[in-house]
Amino acid sequence: MTHSAVVAAPAPGASSLDLTTCDREPIHIPGSIQPYGALLVLEPGTLNILQVAGGADRIMQPGHGWLGASLADVLPASVFQVIEHIDFALPDTGIAHFGTVRFAHGGGWRSYHAIAHRSAGSIVLEFEQTVADEPGSFEDLYPVVREFLDSLQAVSSVDELASLAALEVRRITGLDRALVYRFDEDWNGTVIAEDRNDALPSYLDLRFPASDIPAQARELYRLNRLRLIADANYQPAPIQPALNPSTGAPVDLSLSVLRSVSPVHLEYMRNMGTHASMSISLLREGQLWGLISCHNAAPHRVPYHVRTACDFIGQILSLQLAAKEHASLAERRHDRRIIVGRLLGHMAAEDHFLDGLVKHGDDLLALANARGAAVVFGGTSTLIGETPAAVEVDRITSWLAAQHRGDDVFVTDNLAAVMRAADELKDHASGLLAISISQVHASYVIWFRPEVIRTVSWAGEPRKRAELDPGGLRLHPRKSFEVWKETVSLRSLPWHETEVHAAAELRTAIVDIVLRRAEEMAALSERLVSINKELEAFSYSVSHDLRAPFRHIVGYSQLLKANEGQQLTERASRYVDTIIESAISAGTLVDNLLSYSQMGRTTLTPVPLDMDALVAEVIRKLDMEIGERAIEWRIGTLAPARGDPTMMRLVFQNLISNAIKFTRDRAPGLIEIGCEPAAAEHIYFVRDNGVGFDEAYVSKLFGVFQRLHRVEEFEGTGIGLANVRRIIERHGGRVWAQGKMDEGAMISFALPVGTE
Repeated sequence: MTHSAVVAAPAPGASSLDLTTCDREPIHIPGSIQPYGALLVLEPGTLNILQVAGGADRIMQPGHGWLGASLADVLPASVFQVIEHIDFALPDTGIAHFGTVRFAHGGGWRSYHAIAHRSAGSIVLEFEQTVADEPGSFEDLYPVVREFLDSLQAVSSVDELASLAALEVRRITGLDRALVYRFDEDWNGTVIAEDRNDALPSYLDLRFPASDIPAQARELYRLNRLRLIADANYQPAPIQPALNPSTGAPVDLSLSVLRSVSPVHLEYMRNMGTHASMSISLLREGQLWGLISCHNAAPHRVPYHVRTACDFIGQILSLQLAAKEHASLAERRHDRRIIVGRLLGHMAAEDHFLDGLVKHGDDLLALANARGAAVVFGGTSTLIGETPAAVEVDRITSWLAAQHRGDDVFVTDNLAAVMRAADELKDHASGLLAISISQVHASYVIWFRPEVIRTVSWAGEPRKRAELDPGGLRLHPRKSFEVWKETVSLRSLPWHETEVHAAAELRTAIVDIVLRRAEEMAALSERLVSINKELEAFSYSVSHDLRAPFRHIVGYSQLLKANEGQQLTERASRYVDTIIESAISAGTLVDNLLSYSQMGRTTLTPVPLDMDALVAEVIRKLDMEIGERAIEWRIGTLAPARGDPTMMRLVFQNLISNAIKFTRDRAPGLIEIGCEPAAAEHIYFVRDNGVGFDEAYVSKLFGVFQRLHRVEEFEGTGIGLANVRRIIERHGGRVWAQGKMDEGAMISFALPVGTE
């Protein structure tokens, strides 16, 4: 059943209840543990017992007073031998696993994991009871983890990474549902991936409100990456005494594996229809990015080493997510910087710099991915694209000057929420990004975005409800998790940080470079020198610090195979071959990345180019790649150009080499090289009848390390076309691609006429 958003009045008496109670609940000091083991709080140095909880009677020697006693006196000797050096072996931060120990129980034996950490000057030692038939060590699960790592190579997007992690975690835990949950800037969470059976419903694409995971719970997730609740109906085992005698305070269980959880959270789980849950934190640069959240309809204990494997998967996923997001962010920033550079060139070419913006409105709109823009200067407004009427732009300008004077950049995706009567402008200006280009006058460059009405699907109504219990008013978690839809209006698409940053860069260029060019030139020169030095240092680091280890890996692996090959098993020999191939591939990636980074700094030496001769030379050098294959060449007459011969040779070498590679399954392969001369620019192209590509992904084609085919099918590193784009753009041209799956591809580039 689907519900729609309504505005509800406060429940009677709700005003007397602090609805932020959950946000302040001291969940890190619950005073109890889950009843699946025992907990001892020890005094460092003496290892005297300060507090106990759980099944202490099942693990301690009978006939002793536990509190105040030495750990050596109350534990069996075989157990104490395992942990007697705990004070020296325990790190200052984090959790340590000391192995599995056994205690006599009912004429038999019962096994426990011995786990410890430091907490506020004390040592917390936990004995978690093992699960029947659980893996004996993490190594038992390594093949599964290795399979996950191998699968990552074929994954290119964040959503695919998340889906793969959800699948693997559910597979090794046996839980009914595993989902990946991503936080937004307001700490609402959206399920971006899911794997489940029929025991629990799907939550894919649903949103959960920030109140479901309050701030102090998020902090615990950040500190302790993994948490298990094996039974939502468990009876907590209290810690005795309640206060630590050495500190006079409750013991902090932030890192405890047996830590009890809030009764409100247990009620939340039961309302959701889950009786066991496990969460794995996903961190990005030390901050909480999201969770792998797992659920089971019935109580279920996930063994310790299985949880360790899941934690490892979570850490790998966190690193991969961060890498993907960094790469995407870097690519978007690069694209915006190119546009800023073009706009600066346009402004420099005009007598009045703002004419460079107005005459190149497409670039100005593309900079912020906007539908409309206005340049307001000297009391006049120039409108570009889809904008409010001039009188409304003047009203917006006056409002900015009055309410946000001194703000270099102003941005909102909900103008109606901050400016009176702005809802009337929603068709053109629900979103607004503005930069101030004068410190004295009301002068702005403003970008506009129209309203985009969206429907947000929540997992149940997101508001918490205050309910009156017989014992008084207290907060209950919501009971329904059916889809509850909310219509969001008067908002535009949100502005991406790279768009805001690019606008700020343009403002800096206008104010600090164009308007103050003379006084800023010296500082800019110093900055460029510094950047060049940093780039040189980076190049040296890549070539020296990264190349050498890969050469060592290859060299020593080859020596190992040559000298010890007779003693290696067939499997070990394959492993060594894989190491050699992977190290060579990694070294190639490093070399190509270094080449790409240097491409933007190499000085151009333009000379007149005979493009026909250049292409013929490239084809001769590629004879080795062609071998005995049958290739039909169709080479037209190419217009001459003016450019750097080394770089333009590299352009054709990459394009023709790709055509040879992607037609290897064609008999014959057809490669056509031609030119379409025109008045403003000459267009050169390389067309083939190879495997082609899906044009839905054409935007990725020219990105660094972006590949549309698996490495197993076609070798390569994904740098070639990125280099092509960089070279052509440095020559003042443009490059694009067309293709169809299994029908071939055509890569074209244009060079402006007048450079021959």
